[in-house]
Amino acid sequence: MIPTVEWKDNQVRILDQSLLPGDVCFLDCTDYVCVAEAIRELKVRGAPAIGVTAALGIALGARQYTQPSLDGFQQHMDTVCEVLAATRPTAVNLFWAVDRMKRMMAANPISNVEECQQRLLKEALAILEEDVRVNQVLGKYGAAIIQDGDAILTHCNAGALATAGYGTALGVVRAAWEEGKKLRVFADETRPVLQGARLTTWELQQDGIPVTLITDNMAGALMQKQRVQCCVVGADRIAANGDVANKIGTYSVAILAKAHGIPFYVAAPISTIDLETANGEGIPIEERDPSEVTQLHGSRIIAPAGVSVWNPAFDVTPAHLITGIITERGILSPHELPTKASS
Repeated sequence: MIPTVEWKDNQVRILDQSLLPGDVCFLDCTDYVCVAEAIRELKVRGAPAIGVTAALGIALGARQYTQPSLDGFQQHMDTVCEVLAATRPTAVNLFWAVDRMKRMMAANPISNVEECQQRLLKEALAILEEDVRVNQVLGKYGAAIIQDGDAILTHCNAGALATAGYGTALGVVRAAWEEGKKLRVFADETRPVLQGARLTTWELQQDGIPVTLITDNMAGALMQKQRVQCCVVGADRIAANGDVANKIGTYSVAILAKAHGIPFYVAAPISTIDLETANGEGIPIEERDPSEVTQLHGSRIIAPAGVSVWNPAFDVTPAHLITGIITERGILSPHELPTKASS
């Protein structure tokens, strides 16, 4: 699989997902502002990938400082962290990664700027490598819910493109596929940015995993015809009570699954669980530019000029609609999160 984000030649190299599937292009960021813009503009997206990219952006920002003053370096790094943390409000992995990098700086006394720059890069690379390992473990746990011959419905993209590699929801699919299970994925197109149509289908095709694309409003008919055995989606933030914020439209899929007696699973690393947020009402929901709705992928206009638009990027699925949360510590029920996620 093509790397979503990596450290290469002292730069942060990002696969520009805004151009997929038509063009496979890379953005080489030489400064942290470029990294922040890439996150904000959805050139890199998916909560785990955003966290990894922010960590690498912090390491890159550290290297931009060329003065010997430790006080000046700390002030510079405060700015770097603030800029990166302000890019996307919903994905908690972003704040988890920024906080982890800040804790590393605070916990390790340093004698010079170069030493801290090296430690920050080492920590960022560790976050990247850990993400891939966590997803692989998570995938193995999740594979147990997939039976030979199952069809899985997913929403948005929670694959290798949304992480540092392997994927969360698609990591479950990959692990089941690697075990030799015959399966098929139904991918919602995921309006308005079409991450399912552009990214999930492309990613699964690269791996040779059977995938069928449907529009978002076809999911109910598909379930009614008993063509889906389970739903697996990712998450951008999970509250302490098990409420899940994920791409807009996830809530609708969960309600449909409940109505048809179909298991609905969320796949996410422990770092996506926000124990400081009691429930879904406390999760900030990002609202994006109306043009994402009025234009088709930034080009063709599909709505009249001046029409009012509401464009939340995420919705919240209540815990009672969720069968289980697949993590690197096993498949957890929502009520287990306060104990299992903090241990």
